[in-house]
Amino acid sequence: MKLIIWLLTNVLAVWVAAWIVPGIHFEGQNQGLADYWPTLVGVGVILGLVSSLVKPVVKFLSFPIVILTLGLFLWVINALMLELTGWLAGQLDLGFRVGDFFWSALLGALVISLVNWGVATVTDRD
Repeated sequence: MKLIIWLLTNVLAVWVAAWIVPGIHFEGQNQGLADYWPTLVGVGVILGLVSSLVKPVVKFLSFPIVILTLGLFLWVINALMLELTGWLAGQLDLGFRVGDFFWSALLGALVISLVNWGVATVTDRD
């Protein structure tokens, strides 16, 4: 069940980011959700894998910078993971694009983090 919630959370977060941030988009996004939902699920899986495999290594290696910036560098790391997801999706021809790093990736990372936090707050029933 946690795997399904994890996947749906990533899919929802990427969809919200593509809806809000102008530089993040899917090909066929204007036709409707039914046209690009397989791409949305694929990008959600890629983002989840990148976040669970690559992100811990990057966070470990950048630990001194994270401490110096009082954690703000984690936002940059999240943006880099979104950029990597966009690149991997491009290599797999999924039709997901992240425009530029400065606005698109940073704002997209912020939106994705907020959606993930919101869903975790709602679904966490310890």
